[in-house]
This record gives sequence, structure tokens and C-alpha cells, in this order.
Amino acid sequence: MTYPRTFTDQMGNHITLPYMPQRIISLVPSQTELLFDLGLGDRIVGVTKFCSHPKEEVKQKAIIGGTKNFHFEAIEKLQPDLIIGNKEENYKEGIEQLQQSHAVWMSDIYVLEDALQMMQQLGEITATGAKAAELLNTIRSRFTALAPAAPAVSTAYFIWRKPYMVVGDNNIIDHMLVRCGFSNCFAHFTRYPEVTSEQLQQANPKLIFLSSEPYPFREKHIAEFQKLCPQALVKVVDGEMFSWYGSRLLRAPAYLESIIQEVQQELLT
Repeated sequence: MTYPRTFTDQMGNHITLPYMPQRIISLVPSQTELLFDLGLGDRIVGVTKFCSHPKEEVKQKAIIGGTKNFHFEAIEKLQPDLIIGNKEENYKEGIEQLQQSHAVWMSDIYVLEDALQMMQQLGEITATGAKAAELLNTIRSRFTALAPAAPAVSTAYFIWRKPYMVVGDNNIIDHMLVRCGFSNCFAHFTRYPEVTSEQLQQANPKLIFLSSEPYPFREKHIAEFQKLCPQALVKVVDGEMFSWYGSRLLRAPAYLESIIQEVQQELLT
């Protein structure tokens, strides 16, 4: 492989690398896990405070702030030759500041195929293409075997409390819901809208998912939503399995299949 090489990210930005990147910073938790699974642990020098997988390995890396609050001095000290971010999870002003002096590769994920493309492209840019191909082929195969709920189940997916925020359309969670046969009753809204108790009651979903992230919904919150929608089935779900678009997608189909089966069984009883 000859250098310098120019790569194009998922936002259409072009970055030119003078040599194989050896000092990588990841600004996105799900992509951090992917980089480790590609075998790049020795080349990762910095991660965010929200990067939680793989648990022990990320503890050994420098923290460069949050996904929407970069510590620029910490980043400069690490002297990265490649920074990997995401359009939605990071903030535009911070990314633009980093782009002034660093090679920043950005992902932009809405559906599963976007995530698989991201894996392929990161494999190319880090010379781990064979491992990336292995991962994405396995993920594609497992999702192909995923059988959606039938008939589709009217669903509200909550990501926040006080104020209530749900998943609208045009994002990876909505895509995952559709693949599972969970019909998003707030898909007529864009992205992640705030909704009122009255709007939830008017939507009258058969199923309400309370995500474990970004708001840490727990079993104790079920009664609150059950009171608003007494006829709905309310379940706490693992938000990482619906929203992480890195190598955690390897585990997602089995988890989603278990949720589909649980929902179908409980709605029939």
C-alpha cells in the first residue's frame, strides 16, 4: 500500500494520510468497540468518557472529553494522525475545529447498510480490510435470518424522560424497529422529538420500549408508562442493541430475536 493516500468519508469529506495511521482517536463509543475488534487496540490512543466497550481495554486509553464536549488540549497532546467521528453523535463546531489541524474521518449512519459500509471503509483506511469483511459478512448474514414480528406491532421507543423524547424517523433505531416488525408510531416526526403524555395516549401504541440509554430507564419506570397507557406492553430494552452501529451488531440479531419472541408471546397472553 503506497502513501500518501486520499480517503472519502461518509459525509463526502476528503482526507489525505501521509502514512498508515498509528495514533487513532475515536470520538464515538460504538466505533471505538469496532476499532478494538478490528485488532487496532495498540494504535488507539484516545477515546471519549462514554466509550465503555471493551470494558478493560478502554480503561487503558486517554480520555479526550465527551462526544459533544472535546478537550482540545488533551487531543493535541496525543498527536493523533487519524480521528474518527460521527455526524450525529459529535458536534459540528468541535469537528470543524479538529479538521483544521487533523485528519478527521466521519461516519453518517441511518440504516444497516450504512454501518456495513462504515466498517468496510474503516477497514481500508486502517489496513484491516480482511477482518472488517469478516465482521460485516457475519452481521449481514445474521440480520438476513432475523424474522420480524407479524403482524407489525405499533411501538413507541423512548430515549429520554423529563422531557419525554422518542425515536422519530431517519435514524438507525427507527431502522432497527422496522426490521423487527415494530411499527414506529412516531415515525411521522423527524429524528428524536419531544412528546407529551397526551400525544403518547393519542398514539395509543401496543408496545412501549424504554431504552437503557441515553436515559438510563430501569424497571422502576415501567409503572409510569403503564399508567399512561394501561393497554400497552411496556418493556425496558438494551439501547446498545438498537443503536450501536459498530461490531456490537454481531450480537444485536440474537438479542432482537429474543425481544420479538417475548413481545409476541406476551401480546398473545
